[in-house]
Amino acid sequence: MTMNNNNHIDEAHKILISLGLPRAQHNERSSLCLLALLNLMPKKTWINAENPLVGITPIMDWAQKHYDKEYAPNSRETFRRQTIHQFVDAGIALYNPDKPDRPPNSPKAVYQIAPEVLSLLRSFGSPEWHDNLMTYLSLSQTLAAKYAMEREQNRIPMQIAPGKEITLSPGEHSELIRAIVEDFGPRSHPIACWFMLATRVISGGILMQSC
Repeated sequence: MTMNNNNHIDEAHKILISLGLPRAQHNERSSLCLLALLNLMPKKTWINAENPLVGITPIMDWAQKHYDKEYAPNSRETFRRQTIHQFVDAGIALYNPDKPDRPPNSPKAVYQIAPEVLSLLRSFGSPEWHDNLMTYLSLSQTLAAKYAMEREQNRIPMQIAPGKEITLSPGEHSELIRAIVEDFGPRSHPIACWFMLATRVISGGILMQSC
């Protein structure tokens, strides 16, 4: 089969549909993200798919370099929030597998194709594809739950009241917030109140009681 810059994009689109991704991810952007996670350049075959660690900006640069698809720099959040987040939630991609406790706003944040998905996609186009896909789909919810549990284990617990605990995203900033709230909060320190209010955004919209 003759390769061109659109063949793999079209194939990736079909794969995303087969994997059960929502319609909002049935687009060229998401197809390119999948290809970048596999480092599947136009002349490579699916059996040679790889699993590099790659960040959002490198994904966009990769799409421009190998598929001549250029996106504006301000599209970065669209890539992250409307494609990669969904890949992670579905268990298709792993977030910071090299350093799970890396802060979410770190410029070093990376993603990697999940090993089960890599194995599956290497069989795309082969006689084994359909059976492998059915096997994967029968396990996909369990795999997604497994990876979600691993992400949750890396969150930082913080007690905001007796018997009431929330979790914060991993990172030094969250460790500082926890220390201030748990150490200074009980003493009604005025400065601590400001940090307690600051955790409203970090802890998912929970508003702390002021002193």
